[in-house]
Amino acid sequence: MNFRQVVAVFGFLMTSMVFYQEKQITLQDIWSGQFRTEGMQALHSMDNGTQYSVLNFDKKTRISTIDIYDYKTLEKVKTLVSSADIAEIQGFLDYAFSADESKVILTTKSEPVFRRSTLGEYYVYDIASKKVTKVSDDLVQEPTLSPDGTKVAYGLENNLFVKDLKSGNVEQITTDGEKNKIINGITDWVYEEEFAFVRAFDWNTDSNKIAFIRFDETDVPEFSMDVYGSDLYQTQHVFKYPKAGEANSKISLHLYDLNSKSLKELKVDKAYEDFYIPRIKWTNDAEVLSAQYMNRHQNELDLWMIDTESMTSKNVLAEKDKAYIDVTDNLTFLKDNSFIWTSEKDGFNHIYHYSNDGELINQVTKGNWEVTSYYGFNEKSNTIYYQSTENGSINRAIYSIKLNGKNKKRLTETEGTNSASFSADYTYFINTHSSATSPQEYTLYDANTGDVIKLIKDNDQLAQKVGSYVTSKKEFSTINVNGNDLNMWMIKPADFDPNREYPLFMYQYSGPGSQQVANRWNSANDYWFQMLAQQDYIVVCVDGRGTGFKGADFKKVTQNELGKYEVEDQIEAAKQLGNRDYIDASRIGIWGWSYGGFMSSNVLFKGNDVFKMAIAVAPVTSWRFYDTIYTERYMTTPQENPSGYDENSPINHVNKLKGDYLLIHGTGDDNVHVQNTMRMVEALIQADKQFEWMIYPDKNHSIYGGNTRLHLYKKMTDFIHRTLGDKLETSDKEE
Repeated sequence: MNFRQVVAVFGFLMTSMVFYQEKQITLQDIWSGQFRTEGMQALHSMDNGTQYSVLNFDKKTRISTIDIYDYKTLEKVKTLVSSADIAEIQGFLDYAFSADESKVILTTKSEPVFRRSTLGEYYVYDIASKKVTKVSDDLVQEPTLSPDGTKVAYGLENNLFVKDLKSGNVEQITTDGEKNKIINGITDWVYEEEFAFVRAFDWNTDSNKIAFIRFDETDVPEFSMDVYGSDLYQTQHVFKYPKAGEANSKISLHLYDLNSKSLKELKVDKAYEDFYIPRIKWTNDAEVLSAQYMNRHQNELDLWMIDTESMTSKNVLAEKDKAYIDVTDNLTFLKDNSFIWTSEKDGFNHIYHYSNDGELINQVTKGNWEVTSYYGFNEKSNTIYYQSTENGSINRAIYSIKLNGKNKKRLTETEGTNSASFSADYTYFINTHSSATSPQEYTLYDANTGDVIKLIKDNDQLAQKVGSYVTSKKEFSTINVNGNDLNMWMIKPADFDPNREYPLFMYQYSGPGSQQVANRWNSANDYWFQMLAQQDYIVVCVDGRGTGFKGADFKKVTQNELGKYEVEDQIEAAKQLGNRDYIDASRIGIWGWSYGGFMSSNVLFKGNDVFKMAIAVAPVTSWRFYDTIYTERYMTTPQENPSGYDENSPINHVNKLKGDYLLIHGTGDDNVHVQNTMRMVEALIQADKQFEWMIYPDKNHSIYGGNTRLHLYKKMTDFIHRTLGDKLETSDKEE
């Protein structure tokens, strides 16, 4: 090769490198999955404290395995279960151990019911004998092994069953289950969605009693959705959905004794009307069940201890709040049946230690910051582990503290979002860290010292891939709005020119206790925002009043007025940003999904002199259309608070619309029903307001499947260009 050829090749390489580093993000890039991060699937800490298990799947061989790794070396020790060795199954999607780790439930088939619930095919694998037992020939719900691993309980057609794994005998615990009437041991729609659990039954520690919640939804109004599918005639999906102010399921607590074969109702020593039981949990005493009872307004919560032998009960903790109380899974019973509890009663979410009869022993954590996750208690070292916002509300770090509230230690130093998975004996934890500039990294830590032992897995390849595209820094700051310093991030074009004026596109969710301004790695939306920034938009997100992790007062100021203060904050933030020299105040838009769609609609209507356009995806358009538990938690009932419902619902402000409005919904949305959009459309028509809308047939609240997400984001991108852009351009032209 002569000198000229060398120069030519070198020039080509340099040109290619420059071109490579200037790649523009496209919608196809985002939704092809190429920016997806790698993780550790179904991580489980083994009881020996020295090992953990992970679900692995070989794409070539289609073989699923549960592999055991050593914490100290991170080396694979063995394959505990392999689908290649089980003739009865082809593979499995998930697994769950019995408490004694003698058996494991393998999920081989799963069909969604609602957001969290599934119907599935399950097998129990005996680790010692390698014997496989099918749970049921039917698709069942929430199969759960008894602590001693001898039985499995499950839900089938609204009834509860127990299978003896030795004899194979199946015992039907309840017989009155009926679709859209009676559900035993599995939550109804609104409990599943708003209290975030599906399995409403629990084994005691001796494996001889099962407590469960029974739902009588006979009087709950039905909601129906047309399902268009591919048949000549559409079908209907009919289910019970209690809208705000309407009848809830009548609930009761029951106990089945496997020894006596008796079924009893459990009652507490207090008369409740129209109440919830959002959590049940057996204590370390096999005869004592804990149950949390809550009034319909959700501002009073009682923790009951029920002795199932004497059939007596004691209310050991009664919390009240002027607004509402959040339900958590943090209740932890220690060996002496004293318990750990988290509460916002001092104005911030903190950890408390109570005796078994409910006497406060001490407040473990204190300060003007929030405990954001409680990880557990190490009996040997008398130490609690938790995650908090002590290093700033947009960050998360891991801490340890003694049960008496002393010797607090920060275990993770890297700024950003840290979350931990501890070994069973709390010797180690696997930390997942990410920030706005670094994707997820999995690292092994010493839980006592906080020392890093070893890197387990990183996403360096993804970081390099993202680095080959033109991207901009996500700039974190605060903006003083209506007397509050609100968290904000901003993404500017990479070639930002302070002497130019750019259109502003705002994103928010704004729901109670939520957070969008957080120092963590990109979601799919972040890549979209980067794409928009490279197309000369400035993208901003502001967490207004009502959002979380800045104390109870900041979060609960929106009580009884959802959509008032949050809307005021977005409008005022837009005004202030519009005053900046580099932002064109005549071209400001906003978008959001679900609660964010409710907000973007309200903001466009009420801020019609500030906002030029808005996109609302799957929005609530009137809180009268939404469910009881969520809505009444923040608004009480529409009968009690009609003005709070109506004055802050966008459907009642359509006459104020001046800008461009895009409304999007899926017809299969069981959460925020398409009714919200249909009623909004009718209101807009009668107000003689022009708008655009898009309906996705049979798509649920997440609006996905096949080409759907790509189509949706093309639709929104085109709308942004047409309403905020300098010139008419479409996503198809760009890509």
